[in-house]
Amino acid sequence: MLDFRLYMAQRLSALIMAPLVVGHLAVMIYAVQGGLSAGEILGRTQGSLFWALFYGGFVVAVSVHAAIGLRTVISEWTRLRGGMLNGVAMAIFATLLVMGGRAVLAVTLV
Repeated sequence: MLDFRLYMAQRLSALIMAPLVVGHLAVMIYAVQGGLSAGEILGRTQGSLFWALFYGGFVVAVSVHAAIGLRTVISEWTRLRGGMLNGVAMAIFATLLVMGGRAVLAVTLV
């Protein structure tokens, strides 16, 4: 049952990530073609609830997706199983969530 829930969580996170990746790429192409500097980009994102929610959602989806995928790889390549495997996956999730959250705050916090 746990494997099915993880499978579904990874697929759901992929569904969330797909439009966010497209949106992120579109914004990056617009910024590069528009000749925006890093300062100008930060000027547009800082204090913006929209960008905080956009990239915050992106961070959550990526953290879930990557932790589940790495859990599978770790279980195939090592002898970790059960609680230890789940603990490693949760540590990966938490690390990605904290690092990504800090990046979002740095870009969107006033």
